[in-house]
Amino acid sequence: MNNSAIKISKYETGIVRVTLNQPEIHNAFDEECIGQLTATFKDLDNDKSVRVLILDAAGKSFSAGADLNWMKKMAEYSYDENDKDSQALADLMSTLYQMKCPTIAAVQGSAYGGGVGLVACCDIAIASRNASFCFSEVKLGLIPAVISPFVVKAIGERAAKRYFITAERFDANRALELGLISESVDEGDLAARVMSIAELIIDNGPEAVIAAKELINDVSNKSLDDQLKMMTANRIAEMRASNQGKEGVNAFLEKRKANWEQN
Repeated sequence: MNNSAIKISKYETGIVRVTLNQPEIHNAFDEECIGQLTATFKDLDNDKSVRVLILDAAGKSFSAGADLNWMKKMAEYSYDENDKDSQALADLMSTLYQMKCPTIAAVQGSAYGGGVGLVACCDIAIASRNASFCFSEVKLGLIPAVISPFVVKAIGERAAKRYFITAERFDANRALELGLISESVDEGDLAARVMSIAELIIDNGPEAVIAAKELINDVSNKSLDDQLKMMTANRIAEMRASNQGKEGVNAFLEKRKANWEQN
């Protein structure tokens, strides 16, 4: 599906690229774009052939956040209308964050407000060295409420307090220090680097990759108690006993490629 707001490219390997496709407005989003993205992510999450999702953007900017015309409409909304609108944005962020397959953000140029939220919701984020980031909401008398759970998870409470309150811009080097991105590269190398990481993931056991991502979510911020110990032991026992686990171990011992690589 391709439309004015997003473009979808599917590869035989199971990699899917979702591109924010409104460069003329710096990939700012409105209620229509939010709806399209949410529906797309939900459809892809239900597609078992999808192994990795890459989220990137056309043009000079990753995303300027909220579209100006949309903001003008919101200024006239009632509380109930604003609440409905905000719930839709929250649904987008949580849908992306909770996708079963690994997600990779490729960030070039500016990422503002909700655009940074999309980056924080992805499992991996690679940015060009000219990328810049800003939580600009307080400059407008607003707050980055909907994206805050995902941003705080990514950069921590201390850093979030600074950048939410100051609304200062920071560059890719600072984003790397904060943990918002995991790597920065020259802009001309961005697409190739992101694809190389996606291909590394494709080489691994499909069920194991999904289970590994789920495991991280399930052990994060949990107490190191007997319940957690039992849960993690059960998880590895399940994977060892699975057909994929047996195939992977046997392939390693027999010095051959596992059958999921023989495509």
